[in-house]
Amino acid sequence: MKLEDMNSKIDEILKELTLEEKVKMIHGDALFYSGAVERLSIPAVNMSDGPMGVRQEFPKASWIPGGNSDDFVTYCPSNSAIAATWNKDLAYRAGVVIGQEARGRGKDIILGPGINIKRIPANGRNFEYMSEDPYLISQLVVPLIKGIQESDVAACVKHFALNNQETERLWVNVEIDERALREIYLPGFEAAVKKGGVESLMGAYNLIRGQHCCENKMLLKNILRDEWGYDGTIISDWDAVHDTKAAAESPLDIEMSVTYDFDDYKLANPLIEAVKKGEAKESDIDEKVHHILLMMFRLKMIGALAEERKAGCYNTPEHRSEVRGVAEESFVLLKNDDNRLPLSDKGLKELLVIGDNAERLHALGGGSAEIKALYEISPLMGIKSQLGGNTKVTYKRGYYVSPKEESQESWQEKSTDENLDQGAVVNARKQVSDEVRKKRDELRAEAVEAAAHFKDVILVVGLNHDYDVEGFDRDDITLPYEQDRLIEEVLEVNPDTVIVMMAGNAVSMGKWKDKAKTILWQWYCGMEGGNVLADIIFGRVNPSGKLPESMPYRMEDCGAIALGEYPGRPLTDEEKKLMNAHITEEYKDGIYVGYRYYEKYNVPVQYCFGHGLSYTTFEYSDITAVIDEFSVKNSKDKYQDGGEIILDESIKDKMAAKVSLNVKNTGKRFGKEIIEVYVGKSDSRVDRPVKELKGFEKVSLEAGASSHVTVELPIMAFSYYNEAKKNFVAENGKYQIYVGKSLEDIQKVCEVEI
Repeated sequence: MKLEDMNSKIDEILKELTLEEKVKMIHGDALFYSGAVERLSIPAVNMSDGPMGVRQEFPKASWIPGGNSDDFVTYCPSNSAIAATWNKDLAYRAGVVIGQEARGRGKDIILGPGINIKRIPANGRNFEYMSEDPYLISQLVVPLIKGIQESDVAACVKHFALNNQETERLWVNVEIDERALREIYLPGFEAAVKKGGVESLMGAYNLIRGQHCCENKMLLKNILRDEWGYDGTIISDWDAVHDTKAAAESPLDIEMSVTYDFDDYKLANPLIEAVKKGEAKESDIDEKVHHILLMMFRLKMIGALAEERKAGCYNTPEHRSEVRGVAEESFVLLKNDDNRLPLSDKGLKELLVIGDNAERLHALGGGSAEIKALYEISPLMGIKSQLGGNTKVTYKRGYYVSPKEESQESWQEKSTDENLDQGAVVNARKQVSDEVRKKRDELRAEAVEAAAHFKDVILVVGLNHDYDVEGFDRDDITLPYEQDRLIEEVLEVNPDTVIVMMAGNAVSMGKWKDKAKTILWQWYCGMEGGNVLADIIFGRVNPSGKLPESMPYRMEDCGAIALGEYPGRPLTDEEKKLMNAHITEEYKDGIYVGYRYYEKYNVPVQYCFGHGLSYTTFEYSDITAVIDEFSVKNSKDKYQDGGEIILDESIKDKMAAKVSLNVKNTGKRFGKEIIEVYVGKSDSRVDRPVKELKGFEKVSLEAGASSHVTVELPIMAFSYYNEAKKNFVAENGKYQIYVGKSLEDIQKVCEVEI
């Protein structure tokens, strides 16, 4: 159906809807769906978390799951794992699985992907997000969204915008300069809207420049609706709306919350009363309903189109195969001295596996990303099941994790409580009783003793969803549960021990990383994670992931702390009069987030952005970079202004340069390599990062094979945001194009001139 036909039908429906029916459509009528209008056959919008698969079913008004057996699903790799593949095709295929499963469960919207910038390495929700780099996010979120929406279900990209910490997440006011906003924090969302065609978008909890995001006209109207031309549905995060009038006047379409008083939501009965008193306009409500109905037509939810809507499916063998394929390319081999990996399973008589994470299952944790998985293969199970009965696998827990006290209340009911003491929860993690300390000492001693008597040892350590979790940030990036001591003592008696670090967020490895020969990074990579780990350890799969984020040594090394004021400062007296916030945080780090900061300020990191090894080796040759004619033909007339090319929408994606090279697999086994292309300008008239990721390509090569690779760079790759001109501009002059295997492993620097 054409857009004009949909709009015409929507106009007819709006004339028939009463005020009460319209209002019913724009707020939650249950914890995960909006109100329906049965009189006109308008269904509810049925939503579900989240980014790692379709969440279990909840009753209309309870956060205690229904407990049925029909809502087990495929547990998908996290967005961090998808980003670590640097593979656009895999991002699309991961999206197809999520979309089919959401539709198969009868959902209209899946609440993901999450693409907030990883600004600090201790954000509790970083495991849900992709990267610290806006370009990498933009390249992967588009195919992910397209894959999801193929099944007549809407992706819901989140959280818009600047939701970069869990500390005071509902009440932190962010002050940021326009250049940082445009260059770092918005590109992923802009790509999701303009190139991904995302049908829904979730507003964030925090405030920006004094106004909550879900009521923020600058963010939702000026940028999203007017500048980007977005006509999709905007949904609030759960309990992110605070004022009826402000929300009514903002472009927000649907208010959701965590409480059960649905008729008392800000966009429910209070809005009806406001309209009747003349304090709110019904025309604003009409606009919200219009966006919802437009999404319904596009998803084939209403009218004759409903007969053509795809049915979806879930828990199929094909889905399990697809998520395994994504997981295979997400593992990152950080270190492999003496070619310790892969191990040979031929003649392997015994193997020692150590670590709580070797046996822990992670699917049903992490907050709203939790998944009721049909199954989850732990590292221990993956290793044992693949080795079979000819190898004796001994397991030692190694470190003690205090069990959580189960409550009849869901954490989500209290997650938005203004009086929630986040500090008390963080401090409670640090409290170690004598009993717990004794258990840890016993488990560690037992593991170290065993490690001294085994030739081959796999030590699986890292974080879990007590730390990678919604609602709370870590206060540092030290490994919990005294794991550093365990690792050091095991390496002391067995230097050949293979370290598997399972986490969704950066951790400090500085105390022992130089002593370890092999470190393999595993994200929360879905239900087949243990099988894939075994495949990689025994060489059936060659690791090909690379880090989508930097790994600093300490929390204090990141720019948000070194230059900024994370987690925020008390409000000034003037701010208290102007905003409903608890703290303000000025993003004084500006554009210097992640590797941009570490490289600019010469801060050493454990492992750099883009780092990742292989069991084979790759050689780059014949690297060239040439400027396309576009840059000559379009650097005059209306595009020329004071030595800068102003990039309007018509030329932003035009190719400006082409990078070419040959890549050869010089090793003895099949492998995949990611070629990374960065752009810098050493003599820029403005302060700029040393270099920024602007292109990449992943190639597959058999041993001895070569491939010719071309990476095209649009004119946007050479730009920065000019606040005075309120646009991206590209300076005339010379640029450096860096071609490398990682941010730090640059193979050649080419210079071009625009």
